[in-house]
Amino acid sequence: MNQANSPVLEGSYQQLFDQLAAELLPEQLMTSHAQTLAYGTDASFYRLIPKLVVKVNNLAQLQLVMASCAQLALPYTFRAAGTSLSGQAISDSVLILLSDDWRQHQILEDGDKISLQPGVIGADANRYLAPFQRKIGPDPASINACKIGGIAANNASGMCCGTAQNSYHTMASITVVFSDGTVLNTGDPHSVAAFKRSHQGLLEGLSELAQSTQQNTDLADKIRHKYRLKNTTGYSLNALVDFSDPFDILQHLMIGSEGTLAFIAELTYNTVVEHPHKASSLLVFADSDTACKAVQVLADQPVAAVELMDGRALASVADQPGMPDFIASLDMQACALLVETRSSQADELTTLCQQVMDSVVSFPRIGEVAFTTKSSETAALWAIRKGMFPAVGAVRETGTTVIIEDVAFPVERLANGVHELQTLFTEHGYHEAIIFGHALAGNLHFVFTQGFEDPAEVARYGRFMDAVSQLVAVKYQGSLKAEHGTGRNMAPFIELEWGSEGVALMQKIKQLFDPQGLLNPGVILNQNNQAHLENLKPMPAANELVDKCIECGFCEPVCPSRSLSLSPRQRIVLYRELSELRRSGSNAPRLTQLEKDFKYQGVDTCAAVGLCADRCPVGINTGDLVRQLREQHYAKYKNIARWTADHFSSVASITRLGLGTAELGQKVLGSSAISSISKGITKVSLGKVPTWNPAYPTRAKYQPPQPRFHKDKVVYIPSCAVRTMAPQADAIDPRPLVEVTCNVLEKAGFEVIIPDKGDDLCCGMPYHSKGMFDIATDKSQQLEDIIWQLSEHGRWPVLMDTSPCAKRSQEQFAQPLDIYEPIGFIHQHALDKLNIAKLEQPIMLHLTCSSRRMDMHDPLLDIADRCAEQAILPEHIYCCGWAGDKGFTTPELNQAALAPLKAQVPEGCTRGYSNSRTCEIGLSHHSGVAYQSILYLVDEVSL
Repeated sequence: MNQANSPVLEGSYQQLFDQLAAELLPEQLMTSHAQTLAYGTDASFYRLIPKLVVKVNNLAQLQLVMASCAQLALPYTFRAAGTSLSGQAISDSVLILLSDDWRQHQILEDGDKISLQPGVIGADANRYLAPFQRKIGPDPASINACKIGGIAANNASGMCCGTAQNSYHTMASITVVFSDGTVLNTGDPHSVAAFKRSHQGLLEGLSELAQSTQQNTDLADKIRHKYRLKNTTGYSLNALVDFSDPFDILQHLMIGSEGTLAFIAELTYNTVVEHPHKASSLLVFADSDTACKAVQVLADQPVAAVELMDGRALASVADQPGMPDFIASLDMQACALLVETRSSQADELTTLCQQVMDSVVSFPRIGEVAFTTKSSETAALWAIRKGMFPAVGAVRETGTTVIIEDVAFPVERLANGVHELQTLFTEHGYHEAIIFGHALAGNLHFVFTQGFEDPAEVARYGRFMDAVSQLVAVKYQGSLKAEHGTGRNMAPFIELEWGSEGVALMQKIKQLFDPQGLLNPGVILNQNNQAHLENLKPMPAANELVDKCIECGFCEPVCPSRSLSLSPRQRIVLYRELSELRRSGSNAPRLTQLEKDFKYQGVDTCAAVGLCADRCPVGINTGDLVRQLREQHYAKYKNIARWTADHFSSVASITRLGLGTAELGQKVLGSSAISSISKGITKVSLGKVPTWNPAYPTRAKYQPPQPRFHKDKVVYIPSCAVRTMAPQADAIDPRPLVEVTCNVLEKAGFEVIIPDKGDDLCCGMPYHSKGMFDIATDKSQQLEDIIWQLSEHGRWPVLMDTSPCAKRSQEQFAQPLDIYEPIGFIHQHALDKLNIAKLEQPIMLHLTCSSRRMDMHDPLLDIADRCAEQAILPEHIYCCGWAGDKGFTTPELNQAALAPLKAQVPEGCTRGYSNSRTCEIGLSHHSGVAYQSILYLVDEVSL
């Protein structure tokens, strides 16, 4: 967004901006209302809007920002993924974001250790460790989105982690940046020695706190008792009783400190075993008392996870596809345990499963699913547990939010805890609330819906939380926050759980590390006993397509525009703000500016490919909203669009003519001259004419070959892109894709059926992406009618050579047709029929967003493994950002989405393969490697 339209900052904040602007790039500093609101939002139900958002790329930049804030006495907060739930990652001062440059990793000691920067996503860390059959210990439910910095700073755990495998217990060493800018790496003897010299006072202070705590028998015993359970309430006081060495104390205090003591710049984990063999079972009991007694027995058995689900939780998912039939007949008193056991050996796993079942034989069950190792069946069982949070979110009233609280009871009192929580739900009117959790650790999550617009509703929530806090912290001496961190949400209740001595200890710790009090103030320690009821996030109605969004941020890692403009979460945040401003009419200038900003950031730069829907707990496709908004914008062009749809073959001919002209110019004038001329035309046209580059396609000569008779047949539909666009001028194989595809199919023994008037056909995607839904439907119907006839009413499979076309057709067609894109068809129907000689050169792969949504990841890798000695599927690229024609009209989206690509191309690699002609343009341009359809590879290596 244009900083020229940003508000003028006041006083010290303007000084800070000026200082940082002298050292950082303009795009690293964000001050506009749209930017600060969008980037300031996290997954919690609190809202603070920062004055300044700073995106840092490296340690030196981080130190610069911290030093500048310290000089001006301005508070600051660190942010990794923004998936935390307790308000610990928001700020009304300076918010420091980590760019994608903070995701380096290093495998150590054959996978027994791994060093991770704070920007590494948890699931990526496990992917790096998978070849070693290892993983990191923490396994939070948000592991596909949350980052190591947040996992460590919140001491996040999860379903199987318990307490033994959390960051506190599996950390080998840590690198931190202190408030004065000093960097300490506890795994580096030289760094440790230098820190001893420079920070002797801090180390002595920690030693004194540990000594006094260990001598205070009552306090030390209380700390040990608390950490028998999962506990993230307050600082990790167990460091003061577990260790005497000040460096051990220091590094363990960092875990769970929520950015209030220092910045975690790197963490080295001792990894844990990832067993290859797993089995799951569902055990259903008549009541929670019986289930919780079974938990105590299971705790001594070889189980990796025991997930408890109360009757309301089971009822919330009873109507979901794939649920066991008996779930729907259970009453509200029922309680289930989802049990998983693991082993390194398949035969041993069978023995362990029997041992587990024998241990609970004395507890009568009213339903069960026996232990199974089938992946489809275990996935269905875990879908019960994972579907509960979204189930509540999907039925909440518009304007309310979903709150997931997180407590822990002593396991021996777990049944009482479940029963009394359920009683509190009824007393306070939370009739939709459900309970599920990690039973082995006594850790219960309860989920309910809450509105904050009405003061009476805020008061109800306040009374409820007071009652919960008394129940958990006082009556049962449990943990008010087991794994979600204290944040602002539980800060007012710290003393209730820890007592005055515990709070005093935490205050001393804070003073030692942050004497100015600038690091994330208000988090963990907060003198305001109403902090949990203030700065509550509004959730106004905006559009039914996105009103169920809970702003969790799970969508962000897969969004191609997240580093350029906005993520899906941020688009929804701004659209909600726009809707509220329009409804209230309270701030016309802000509305005008936000509408202008949102046009580009929210609408124009959205790829609208739907990857966000696959990650969203409630299935929101933000692209649906964007297409609806585009419908309004493109309405004035509808007559032109209708003409192109009715004269599609003419449009194809015109397109080929234009590509042919560029191809001729390239041959006559050379690539440099054509590029310069094209840039000039783009500038004069104000960006309406795209800039040519050498990766642009040449003109296709669309001539369907004559079919040869075979017993097996396939209907082949060349896409409009393939019918008009031939390979780029310097492609390894210059043949048109139609010829290559037919050649592969012929080798595999298929007779190829191609429509006679193929140039008239289109799946409708170009119109659908611009919100011209009726035209898109008409084109799709025309295509379906042709295919239905050619396939002899679905007798023969259908191959579409471009994956987005296949995906849309699968979704739109009403007739029972088997539609394939190249990866799926080759993998399922052709690969085993071909004689293949592996290519000895390394190849690059790209899995398009549509193929990803069709679960083509493993088939693509299998094809590549059969066809080439080395294949690289780059990480951090889920969509290329070309998005139909966005690569032509908004090339910066393609550039941003493919920013990590070129660095991952190995030396000597000259080939890349995908399955979408337009995607291949951007991939070739930004990698320096010519990408072509995967069919070219299959044709080359098959005899």
